[in-house]
Amino acid sequence: KTNTKNAGFTKEERDDFSKILADGFIDSFRYLYPDKRDIYTYWAYFRNARQRNIGWRLDYFILSPNLQEYLCDVIIQNNVYGSDHCPIVLLLAV
Repeated sequence: KTNTKNAGFTKEERDDFSKILADGFIDSFRYLYPDKRDIYTYWAYFRNARQRNIGWRLDYFILSPNLQEYLCDVIIQNNVYGSDHCPIVLLLAV
């Protein structure tokens, strides 16, 4: 099933996000973990989506290129409940 007509995943939104990355900005999680799949930050409240891990990665830390060398880790805390989104943590060397 496709999400292309849903808010958060429309063609326009995906195109605009791609433009940000094409301008040199960095999706910090994907930069560190290019092969990780099925990692999400949002799950709908219906149909046990979170328990079934059917979600979207809607939350990002987008970095300018001059911060890339300071990037240490991005942690998606998908074991934290209380919202339909989970916290994400950005670790930078200072």
